Amino acid sequence: MRIAVLSDIHGNLAALEVVVADFTRRGVDAVVNLGDALSGPLLPLETAHYLMASGWTHLRGNHERQALAEPSPVDDPADIFARDRLDAAARDWIAALPHCRAFDDDVLLCHGTPRQDNECLLETIAPGAPRLATGEEIAERLGAQTCALLLCGHTHIPRAARGPRGELLVNPGSVGQPAWDDELPFYHAVQNGAPDARYAIVERRHGVWQAELIALPYDHRSIAALARRNGRPDWDALLTTGYLPPRGAA
Repeated sequence: MRIAVLSDIHGNLAALEVVVADFTRRGVDAVVNLGDALSGPLLPLETAHYLMASGWTHLRGNHERQALAEPSPVDDPADIFARDRLDAAARDWIAALPHCRAFDDDVLLCHGTPRQDNECLLETIAPGAPRLATGEEIAERLGAQTCALLLCGHTHIPRAARGPRGELLVNPGSVGQPAWDDELPFYHAVQNGAPDARYAIVERRHGVWQAELIALPYDHRSIAALARRNGRPDWDALLTTGYLPPRGAA
């Protein structure tokens, strides 16, 4: 069993298409998308339609939930951009997706953690940047689950770790957004340091799961130029370099 694991596409259809070409060439038995697929100043509607036609297993992330919510003065501009462009079919598709589900008896999928779509599993938010979660923190977030493999997203940080029962925990990183930051609960940032599209392939061999974390170059400059045309020079910078622009930069 070989599964391609995608997460945090954020409307970056160019990066997604390169990932699809790569796992198609390698050969996989199934594909899972762990959510946060659309939000961002890129191609939310086109990405939604691509995913709706894919036949893959999908989750919604916190940004899908936020994009469908009633507008608020504190909404993320990336969610507003997606909300304003999604059609009725895409909205209905998103609304029907769970944030956590079993793939089979052995594999659990979640966007954040099993209990919450915007909670980090393998990292803990700290001032400046997330840190690696402790074993005790991971165990508490996992709760009573007993799967052999858990696939999660949300943080955009590629990582493979082991849970308290020896289960394999894999975050494939972000297909389409290599850096991000947030002011809450205090300022923190994630910077992967390269514009590459990231995903993972997990494989069960002789009853044991293993993971390969993959980074792929793609034509990031054209999608970065789209972000700038859509009024987001910050996304232009992060898509071009994998780093955030200096805080407060135009």
